Amino acid sequence: MAFLTEKQLNEMGFAALGHNVLISDKASIYGAQRIKLGNNVRIDDFCVLSAGEGGINIGNYVHIAVYALLIGAGEILISDFAGVSSRVAIYSSNDDYSGNFLTNPTVPTKYTNVTHADVYIGKHAIIGSGSVILPGVSIFEGTAVGALSLITKNCEPFGVYIGAPAKKIKNRKRELLMLEEKLINGEE
Repeated sequence: MAFLTEKQLNEMGFAALGHNVLISDKASIYGAQRIKLGNNVRIDDFCVLSAGEGGINIGNYVHIAVYALLIGAGEILISDFAGVSSRVAIYSSNDDYSGNFLTNPTVPTKYTNVTHADVYIGKHAIIGSGSVILPGVSIFEGTAVGALSLITKNCEPFGVYIGAPAKKIKNRKRELLMLEEKLINGEE
């Protein structure tokens, strides 16, 4: 995988750009002026980040794996140490599927009923491969979302969720908090 150079990243015009940011030269970035990237961020091949009015805010030590999608008019916030696995789709906008309105961005807005709502991914959250996160959802600190899950409602801190729609199946361990402290303090 080839990553963009520091010069290329600076020329993209991000709202904020930390250090040690690795973005694949095969990723697609739209609305860079509304995207904030922290330190130690990696965005892999074929990811699409399309920042609407609310923007995309990515914290420190965040990995966004191949084919992930972050898109919509609401804010998408991904906190420190979070992971977004391959083929995850995070939407902060969504068409109305009821049949009462037309759908898709080629139709004038007076004929559609698109929902826009912020999405929050908490610190140490991990989103399993192929999962879909809908607008207005908060996935709180330490939450683990199993592969192929559909997240339609908020997820409790340190819960493990799976399914479509996802349901909590158990609590997640918290030892990772001690490891974070060791990393931040430079311990071996």
